[in-house]
Amino acid sequence: MGRLVPAVTRALDMLELFLEGDGSLSAPDVTRRLQLPRTTVHELLTTLAARAYLVPVPEQPGHYRLGVRTYQLGSRYAEQLDLAAEGQRVARAVAETCDETVHVAILEDTDVIYIAKVDSTHAVRMVSAAGRRLPAHCTSVGKMLLASLPDAELTARISGRELAAMTPDSVTDPAALREALAVVGERGVASEHRESNPDVSCVAAPVRDGSGRVVAALSISVPMIRWSEERESELEQLALDGAAELSTRLGHRGRA
Repeated sequence: MGRLVPAVTRALDMLELFLEGDGSLSAPDVTRRLQLPRTTVHELLTTLAARAYLVPVPEQPGHYRLGVRTYQLGSRYAEQLDLAAEGQRVARAVAETCDETVHVAILEDTDVIYIAKVDSTHAVRMVSAAGRRLPAHCTSVGKMLLASLPDAELTARISGRELAAMTPDSVTDPAALREALAVVGERGVASEHRESNPDVSCVAAPVRDGSGRVVAALSISVPMIRWSEERESELEQLALDGAAELSTRLGHRGRA
């Protein structure tokens, strides 16, 4: 691997400063934040402005904001994104860490569809497949996605619908489901125990796109023989970390 180029590193550090706050900075602001010589800062600002990566702010003399070139690069990146492909990459990394089955799923009406999956290497593991469809209310990914809906949309999706049971532990009462989803919304992470498979428990976390909208969920599924409260806490954090990484790849700023 080649060495880093200091001038390019400084220019990128400078651009990343504009992702914070109100997105407007002056040369003294940049000098103070990056601890660089004033001459270097002015040269970098001039160069980036000349290439349309930064533009002066008319109503704030001496201040700059991100220019159209950064928007063009971001738009091009967004065009090339593939949720399933990125989900598969992140799921693989999470599975390598915990050696359990990891899924990424999306919501379609009242079902979830698994768009990415990486298996555990254990002989005893959850058996599923990408492309599989399950009732959302019976899964941790589904609960996470349902909990992320505006109340009116959630009502429209589940009102008057029969909540079918996949196991004796499945939630089939709409009021009980709403209570469970409220808890998920407060905690920011979902779980289900034997609700979609009598031998499996799962945890899930939300995946957001560049606008902050929840577009998918990432889950970790574990056979009950390897499940414990301590393990659940560890896997919740791992799911949150994985979902945050996938969200970052989709252009989201901040934690999922």
